[in-house]
Amino acid sequence: MQMNNSSPSPFAKRLQGKVAIVTGGASGIGESTVRLFTKHGAKVVIADVQDDQGASLCQELLSKPGNVVMYVHCDVTIDSDVQNVVDTTVSKYGKLDIMFNNAGISGDLDDTIMGSGLNNLKRVIEVNTFGSFLGAKHAARVMIPAKKGVILFTSSVSSVTAGYSSHAYTMSKHTVVGLMKNLCVELGQYGIRVNCVSPSPVATPLLVDAVGMEMKVVVEESLRASATLKGVMLTVEDVAEAALYLGSDEAKFVSGVNLVLDGGYSTTNLSFPTMLKSFGL
Repeated sequence: MQMNNSSPSPFAKRLQGKVAIVTGGASGIGESTVRLFTKHGAKVVIADVQDDQGASLCQELLSKPGNVVMYVHCDVTIDSDVQNVVDTTVSKYGKLDIMFNNAGISGDLDDTIMGSGLNNLKRVIEVNTFGSFLGAKHAARVMIPAKKGVILFTSSVSSVTAGYSSHAYTMSKHTVVGLMKNLCVELGQYGIRVNCVSPSPVATPLLVDAVGMEMKVVVEESLRASATLKGVMLTVEDVAEAALYLGSDEAKFVSGVNLVLDGGYSTTNLSFPTMLKSFGL
C-alpha cells in the first residue's frame, strides 16, 4: 500500500511581495483590509488619524511572525500628510503597488435638501472626494515612473442608487466613481489599474456611530430585512475580499470597474409589488 506523504498545499499568499497603503486603515473596512492584505503577504502601511487604534492594530499584527506593517498618521484632507505617507512608504519599502483610498465619513444623516448644512457638505466632500483625489494623485506620482500599480477607492451603493443616503454623502460617492473612471483612462497607458469597491451598508463603526451604538442590533436586523439576497449579510471582511481581488494579479485586466457589493439590491425596486400587497392584490 503506497503512503501519501505529501503535505497540504501551503496557503497561497496573493499579495506576496507587494506594498500597500490603506487609508482609514485603523477601523472598519480599512482595518479588515489591512488584516487580509497582511495575511496575504503584503507589506501594509496603515494611514489614519486614529493614532491609538492604528498603533494598536500595528502592534498586534507585528506580534505575528512574518508580518510587515507600519502606521503613519495621515489626514487625507491635508496634501502634505498624503504626500508624507506615500513618500514614507516608498522610502521604507522601495515601491508602492496598491493605494487603497478607503478613508471616508458619512456626515449628518439628514437626507433633505433644506436640512443639509453647508459646513457638513463641505466636510463630507473634503474627506470623501478631495481625500480620494489626493491619495490617487500622490500614488500616481510614484506609480507612473514604475509603469505599474493599483489604485482603489471605497465608494458606496449610493453611487448607483438614489434616495438612499444624504445628498452630501451621495454626491461624494458619485464623484469618487467619476474620478476612478477618468483615472482609468489616463493611467491605463502606464499600466496602472484603477477600480472602486461599492458596498451596501455594513455595520461598521462609521455607521454605528452615526446612528448610536444602542441601535447596532436594529441596524443589522434592518439590513437583513431589506436585503434582496437572503440568508447572508455583507460584512467588512467581504469588502476586504473584494479589495484583495482587485489589488491582486488575478484582476490584472480589470480596470474602470465599480464593483458593487449589495447582493442585487441596486437592481431591485419592490415599491410597486409592495404597494399591491398592501391592497391585498
